[in-house]
Amino acid sequence: MNNKQQFTRFFSLMIILLMTIVLFGGTHTNVIAQDERVLVIGHAESTDSLDPARGYTQTTGIVNRATYSTLVTFPDEDASRIDPMLATDWEISADGLVYTFNLRDDVAFTNGDSISADDVVFSVQRLKNVTGNPAFLADNIASVEAIDDFTVQFTLNTARPSFLAELTNYAFSITNADQIRENGGTDAEDAAETDEAEAFLNNNSAGTGPYILERWEPQVETVLVRNPDYWGEAPYFDRVIIANIPEAATQKIALESGEIDMALDLTGDQVMSMANDPSIGIFRGPSQYTHFLLMNQDPEIGGVVSDPTVQLAIRYALDYEGYKILWGGVTPGSNMAFGLAGSYGEDQAFSRDLDRARELLAEAGYPDGFEITLSYPDFTWQGVNMNTNAQKIQSDLAEVGIDVSLNPGELQVSLEEYRNGQQGFGYWFWGPDILDPLDLLSFLPGGIVGDRANWSPETADQELLDLIAMAEIETDSEVRLDLFAQLQDYLQQSGPFAPFNQPDVQTAYRADIQGYVFHPQWTMDVSILSRAE
Repeated sequence: MNNKQQFTRFFSLMIILLMTIVLFGGTHTNVIAQDERVLVIGHAESTDSLDPARGYTQTTGIVNRATYSTLVTFPDEDASRIDPMLATDWEISADGLVYTFNLRDDVAFTNGDSISADDVVFSVQRLKNVTGNPAFLADNIASVEAIDDFTVQFTLNTARPSFLAELTNYAFSITNADQIRENGGTDAEDAAETDEAEAFLNNNSAGTGPYILERWEPQVETVLVRNPDYWGEAPYFDRVIIANIPEAATQKIALESGEIDMALDLTGDQVMSMANDPSIGIFRGPSQYTHFLLMNQDPEIGGVVSDPTVQLAIRYALDYEGYKILWGGVTPGSNMAFGLAGSYGEDQAFSRDLDRARELLAEAGYPDGFEITLSYPDFTWQGVNMNTNAQKIQSDLAEVGIDVSLNPGELQVSLEEYRNGQQGFGYWFWGPDILDPLDLLSFLPGGIVGDRANWSPETADQELLDLIAMAEIETDSEVRLDLFAQLQDYLQQSGPFAPFNQPDVQTAYRADIQGYVFHPQWTMDVSILSRAE
């Protein structure tokens, strides 16, 4: 072992030692009891907020799935149907505009308050009026009202076939209206300016889930404790600790040493290196996250890459097979996640064509290429290292004369720039907000990612806007497939995005952990996990 290897090993072991002191030493406000069942998860944290009306990241989804409940949900294992959760049943009007839900009458919040229709109304109106990152999911809700204590009615602006699937999102978590109001919250129309409950909700959960938030220390750890009064099946673990371990290599060492029970962000080669270890269990399968390049449509921000011809050239210049070698998975045919109904598969995806890329650059007036800066967050998510991909993007584009300077940024800073449409040329990934083809509309004018690329309805072709309008309300399955095929065709030729890989997700865990399921909506549900005894 050379000096560099010795140092790396020493450094990694010191990280584990320090993490052990933090996780199991006397630094906790509440010391872990010896007889507690504790689950420790190593994860590259991406939490922006734990307020259901504001938080919108993968880590937020894991936490809020455990601490809150929604009206309806998907099965534990997939998104094949809509199941009741806090609602027992529902009716949909003939015109598809009115949804009436009957609520369970045996559910209480963690502080003992009974849930009622008023809490549902408050939660949805607060989501709309706080105007946080997930607020767009409620844009089509015209009104929500309590018919009686256990009946709530939604009226939509337009018929929306994906509405029930949208309600499974943790943004629609049902929260305790009285408790949030007592801590500065409001659902009033001016909530974006007057609501002050985020600080409370970042350290306390006001829900009905199987767990209660004990503490969130940003970029250190999140601690959940069992809800003793949970209305459903009691979870196995008394305490769940999600430890922020940004480096995949450190997660691997911690898992192998037994300091953590699960590692969520390992690389493919790390997982394969443990394949024959009987103390480790492994899951590997297609994720729902599509990695893509964003090219800002505003010339003052995007510069050269705001040109549709340049955008098409970049799509032809990427080495799609190379990304599959790195991360597995598939090459998506569009920004609609592979696996959703009607999504383009690899047979309809781009193949690398450097000659065609050079022709298009010349046609756009850049026969010798150009210089551009690529912005992206510097972290690893579900085993995919953003720096590695950024360096490969840099190398790919250099082959057609595009000189890319890399601009890695701290996650929250880069995320804010991306969400505000301030990045000219960015590298990001996307998991569907809605497990329905309608999710593709996020990447079109008026959609949340379209906005981040400054692709507005005011600057879009009328033909495209007409297609979007039809796709939003169409309920016939065959007609829907045709409309979404046309939208994917448009994006392939004229969109400001370059999707290049939908990698595998790989999770490793101690062999005695039971019940792990990767879920495309909330990533994982800690309440269904247990330990073999």
